[in-house]
Amino acid sequence: GIVLDAGTSMFRARDHLATDELDFFISHAHLDHVIGLTYLLDVLYQRPLRRVTVHAQQSTLSAIENHLLSAPLFPVQLPCEFRPLAVDAMAQPAGKAATADRGVPIAGGGRVTWFPLQHPGGSTGFRLDWPARSLAYVTDTTADAQADYVELVRGVDVLLHECNFRDGQEAFALKTGHSSATSVARVAKAADVGRLVLLHFNPLEEGDDPVGLSAMRTIFPATELGTDEMELEF
Repeated sequence: GIVLDAGTSMFRARDHLATDELDFFISHAHLDHVIGLTYLLDVLYQRPLRRVTVHAQQSTLSAIENHLLSAPLFPVQLPCEFRPLAVDAMAQPAGKAATADRGVPIAGGGRVTWFPLQHPGGSTGFRLDWPARSLAYVTDTTADAQADYVELVRGVDVLLHECNFRDGQEAFALKTGHSSATSVARVAKAADVGRLVLLHFNPLEEGDDPVGLSAMRTIFPATELGTDEMELEF
């Protein structure tokens, strides 16, 4: 019942929906993170749901509604509700989100809290806490072990973190608001997470290892590449 961002693989959601409700948590309005919302009509036609809610910062929701879903581009209204992220849903340090009754309730007795990230135009990270497990999603930001968000993802079982660039491309990573490999590994180590799963690779990289995985594992051994249709159990 949860989707983190809505990219070009959204058409696959039909085969993975396990509840009659769906909550999207959108990090920001760049097209590679929201274009999949326009696939919802097809998904819901074949897999009807009782409720669909899109959660994001108000500025992100406004961009989606006024631009992506403007009448010349998408003249059919989507069957979903747009809900801004509230201040009282912000994450708290040291895992307090799991016990302080904050955030948005989700399936399985969990809650989602959010935190701001540094990225051109802004971005949002999410932490998902259930009674016995936790996950954080950090995309489109420049990784830094001293960044404020490190404390907000501390101790999660799984950290999903973007890794758009190899080492040696730090200047371009900073310019574009993305992360390079060693910096991401240092974030995972500083936050004492259980596993690090890498996402959002540079599509121009060739081969099976777009980031230099072996070097990252010298810093944080429990690092793995996210792959298409990958399933994680934790």
